[in-house]
Amino acid sequence: MVPRRLFDCIPYQLENFPREDMFAAKTPDGIWRKYSTKEVEDTVNKLSAGLLHLGIGPGDMSIEGRDKIAILSNNRPEWMILDLAVQQCGAVLTPIYPTINPNELEFVLNDAAVKLVFVSDDALFEKVQSVRSKTPSVKAIYSFNTVAGALNWSDILNKGRDEDYSTLHSIRDKIGYEDLCTILYTSGTTGFPKGVMLSHKNILSNVLNCFECFEAIGIKNEKALSFLPLNHIFERMVTYIYLFTGCSIYYAESLDKIGDNLREVKPAVFTTVPRLLEKVYERIIGKGQELTGMKKKLFFWAVDVASKFEINKNMGAWYNFRLGMANKLIFSKWREGLGGNVRAIVTGAAACQVKLLRIFTAAKIVIMEGYGLTETSPVISVNRYNEPDRKFGTVGPLIKNVEVKLAEDGEICCRGDNVMMGYYKRKDLTDDCIDKDGWFHSGDIGVWQDNRFLKITDRKKEIFKTSGGKYVAPQPIENKMKESPFIEQMMVVGADKKFAGALIVPSYSHLKSWCERNGIQPASLNELIRNPRIIELYKNIVEEYNQQFNHVEQIKKFELLDREWNIDSGELTPKLSLKRKVIMEKYHDAIDRIYS
Repeated sequence: MVPRRLFDCIPYQLENFPREDMFAAKTPDGIWRKYSTKEVEDTVNKLSAGLLHLGIGPGDMSIEGRDKIAILSNNRPEWMILDLAVQQCGAVLTPIYPTINPNELEFVLNDAAVKLVFVSDDALFEKVQSVRSKTPSVKAIYSFNTVAGALNWSDILNKGRDEDYSTLHSIRDKIGYEDLCTILYTSGTTGFPKGVMLSHKNILSNVLNCFECFEAIGIKNEKALSFLPLNHIFERMVTYIYLFTGCSIYYAESLDKIGDNLREVKPAVFTTVPRLLEKVYERIIGKGQELTGMKKKLFFWAVDVASKFEINKNMGAWYNFRLGMANKLIFSKWREGLGGNVRAIVTGAAACQVKLLRIFTAAKIVIMEGYGLTETSPVISVNRYNEPDRKFGTVGPLIKNVEVKLAEDGEICCRGDNVMMGYYKRKDLTDDCIDKDGWFHSGDIGVWQDNRFLKITDRKKEIFKTSGGKYVAPQPIENKMKESPFIEQMMVVGADKKFAGALIVPSYSHLKSWCERNGIQPASLNELIRNPRIIELYKNIVEEYNQQFNHVEQIKKFELLDREWNIDSGELTPKLSLKRKVIMEKYHDAIDRIYS
């Protein structure tokens, strides 16, 4: 069969490579519970029929007429079972980040006129309950876990009657390739979310056009570990690649348990974002710092060797010998820590530090960095598994059947079946970013390298002009300076000012170790960042990296902050991107001190 809808993955998998562990997740008693392809098919059909029995369905099949179902949940088999069931019965799934704040939650539920909400636990049930009185369209809340006062999703599985199954077959046959599949509300860095409408064609074309990128890894009959939020199109689209290629999906228990789960599952592949990759690297380096004597010297000798690695270049017999020894003695343990079977890690959503790419690649851990947006379903380009099709510092060659052109100002414009249907209820915003020739204007600035590798240089809206009329692109500066183990987070400022400044969140684990070695014992973090020796340390770090930028891009003054930015406190999006406007408002006093 030729798949034409995302939910065709079930019959496709049954026909070609039925799995005993299509999905798997940990039970409370610590056992991996497996869901076979056949069990998933049966459960999806029961849930679809149950939803139809509750009156949920396609309406008149128009975008407005189709019922909307929301989900706030961690990654788990039930998430994907609901996704497939909602698609089949003609309704539209509207995933919502579990970390969403109540105001945005209220907006999304009302904007999409959501009828049913599915949550994973009591905390998310309470979050939805808190806005229930302001969201009149919501008829019921169902929970995957047993939650006091909440309906349980399993109740729906037994509601379907013969006529519901008959209706289901009729609806399923009518759903077409170009029909709306899902609405994804992008968190954005400013304002209320926008609902991105993606069709089966948008996502499925992206899945099929990415097949060759994953086939080279060899994931058929292998396992993948899933922990990036399924709310984001990146993890969800890759999930469908797994389902259409016969790769089993194991869901991590939590971010804290990823290390344990990697060693248990031994996946061949997983997806991540650069921030989590940075944290993995920081933990590894932290373990190295705890070593003593010859073991410590050997560890950092290996890291130093790897940091000089160049891709697609013969580094010479002596270098290759040393790297071989480093792999045997040190990096083999890194690979064991990732389960011992990882062939590739796919990363996107933000720029990955070249330093990390260099070191992990030298350690025989392939990082496939790619690029795309929710509006492009999402992949536009990706560095491939095969080394000739990878280049450090770029987001790789374009995938099949996707066009890209660079506008006069360098803005990346994309055209293809992957480009969204538009923003829900916002034709004005759709017309602003998709021109009459079908080119989606991404807002990202890029260049070509070697005529085939796409390189992102900055966000169009984030580039600012100093009072001297010079343009500064903050992302390259931030990404380079974050290579320092002493810098956890950083934001460059300076719009309409005389020079570029920066807010810096120190890496407190590294800084505390440095303080211990240098006899500094501060009473608090606030006292620490005001210590003259600490300030001098960071001045030297900033000055060292400044040498790699032209005069106008160099950081002249900075402020150290005593608290890390995160999603819950509002400074980061769920993709861990900086909410620059929020940070500037929260830390206006610190910015004023930079320019006082």
